[in-house]
Amino acid sequence: MTLTLILTRHAKSSWSDADLDDHSRPLNKRGRASAKAIGRWLADRGHAPGEVLCSDAARTRETWALIADRLVGVPQADYQSELYLADPETMLAKLRGASEDTVMLVAHNPGSAYMARRLAAEPHPHEKFHHYPTAATSVIEFDADNWADVNWGTGHVVDFVVPRELI
Repeated sequence: MTLTLILTRHAKSSWSDADLDDHSRPLNKRGRASAKAIGRWLADRGHAPGEVLCSDAARTRETWALIADRLVGVPQADYQSELYLADPETMLAKLRGASEDTVMLVAHNPGSAYMARRLAAEPHPHEKFHHYPTAATSVIEFDADNWADVNWGTGHVVDFVVPRELI
């Protein structure tokens, strides 16, 4: 059986309101355009999640909402405070509890970058894969029967994009 992870770092956030705490920062104009572009890219490539695990920060919630607007029949996101600035071990633990064959995880760096690199049996050749800039998105497949069986170094990166290539 093949399981698919769509791993997305949140889009570019705004720093315009100095009174907002980090958790509450929304996306800026470029971030909103990037999230929409990622949604179109996923739709065009036929990558649609059956389950969404998302940090509960404003910028990840907004990133998911704008991506979801471009997809058909997407589920409600499961917003989790534990995914806010999570390390890769926490992210993997959350993923291991997933139940659908295709799961999207929307989170932050450095956790997203580390997770993508650690899950991949071989790194994607794209020059931005290791850095994982805002709204970077990987599609990683696993030969596993359930998410509890997924381990580091067992994924195959079948797709990767950064919004700058789409806008």
